[in-house]
Amino acid sequence: MSLEREILLTGIGGQGVQLAAQVIARAAIREQRHVMSLGTYGGSMRGGNTDSTLILGAEPISSPPIVAHGWAAIGAHPRYWAGVRAKLRAGGVAVWNADLFGESGDAGAARALPVAATALATRIGAAQAAALVLVGALAGATQLVALESLIAAMEEALPPYRREHAAKNAEALRVGYDTAPRGLASAWSAAA
Repeated sequence: MSLEREILLTGIGGQGVQLAAQVIARAAIREQRHVMSLGTYGGSMRGGNTDSTLILGAEPISSPPIVAHGWAAIGAHPRYWAGVRAKLRAGGVAVWNADLFGESGDAGAARALPVAATALATRIGAAQAAALVLVGALAGATQLVALESLIAAMEEALPPYRREHAAKNAEALRVGYDTAPRGLASAWSAAA
């Protein structure tokens, strides 16, 4: 059976959760992985829930990206975290914005990674890029995808009217990647 990794992302509209998911997906494709994704939105563009599910694998993926359990989860905002956290497998990787959740956003996760994403993004002058800091941290801690792939994928994913944010977004990915402890989990090891 092929090794697959399910990544769940949640936040509120306007935080860049859908862009963050697209960046992971495009980075994985750049690294010759197969990807399926599904983005869902609440009833409002800003402030409502926004979730995304990604499945990454070395082989073609046959099931749709609707999963009962996930290998990793990213929480950009605590409002809808409980539902995503409930899907995280025992021993899964939980990454959350500690500035909004607090340090104990997920005390039960075996592989917990609280990241001061808002503070880090603000420090580099890119407060809107906190979700990308979280993506960088997940990649740094698990080697899910390479930093260079994330940056190239982000540049591809940005619409033309957001191009002015590319350099700061790249810096946000770097900051998250560099902040993360190495070896929290190995994404492509069967033991992870």
